[in-house]
Amino acid sequence: MSHELFDAQLTPLGWNQVDGLREHVKKSGLAEKIELVISSPLLRTMQTAVGVFGGEKYTDGVNAPPLMVENARHSGRPAVSSLNCPPFIAVETCREHLGVHPCDKRRSITEYRPLFPAIDFSLIENDEDVLWEPDVREPNEAVALRGMKFMDWLWTREEKEIAIVSHSGFLFHTLSMYSKECHPTISDEVSKHFANCELRSMVLVDRSMLGSYSSRFNYAGKNPTGLDVPSDIADKKQVDEAQKN
Repeated sequence: MSHELFDAQLTPLGWNQVDGLREHVKKSGLAEKIELVISSPLLRTMQTAVGVFGGEKYTDGVNAPPLMVENARHSGRPAVSSLNCPPFIAVETCREHLGVHPCDKRRSITEYRPLFPAIDFSLIENDEDVLWEPDVREPNEAVALRGMKFMDWLWTREEKEIAIVSHSGFLFHTLSMYSKECHPTISDEVSKHFANCELRSMVLVDRSMLGSYSSRFNYAGKNPTGLDVPSDIADKKQVDEAQKN
């Protein structure tokens, strides 16, 4: 509730966690697969996004804007390059639980752009934060519905491998609702609260598309002559045919 934590940024411990996750993402090969990085437009999530999925240290003279400038918000961190990494976009609908808590109120986009020059803020309609209210905390159901709206928007993207940098509260309520139709064991696992800088890989499947995708790796093979049924059924049918004759 402290106003000193308005749009809280990463602590030194947070940056250490980011560095650890970045190392994992690099070693696992995930960094090479990511086609798009989506971040909540709060300082701590954008710092996490560029710290984990951004390029190497930025050097002057490179003809590309940095993802994050040097010492952004007195972080003491070097600039992060946008070279050889996927595009980054800020999306308002995956923000943390809105209202009351100053740490969950964002700065103006005008303030963010000089700090994160290569992040695309074009999808955010309002420069100032018009969603956060000082006296009203967003109901849990509203967070979940906002999350479902975000998931629906994800389906409009052409990219298949997408990194989403969001918040524990938002993800908990969103995934709890999204996984309602799953087996309870799966639902409980999917909707667990995230730890700081935890990464989970999930595959989202549109059930209406099941069976409609024909892979170029499929091979139909050749059916042998005779009945195309399990052998025990085939044996019974052969006996029945013999008795008839």
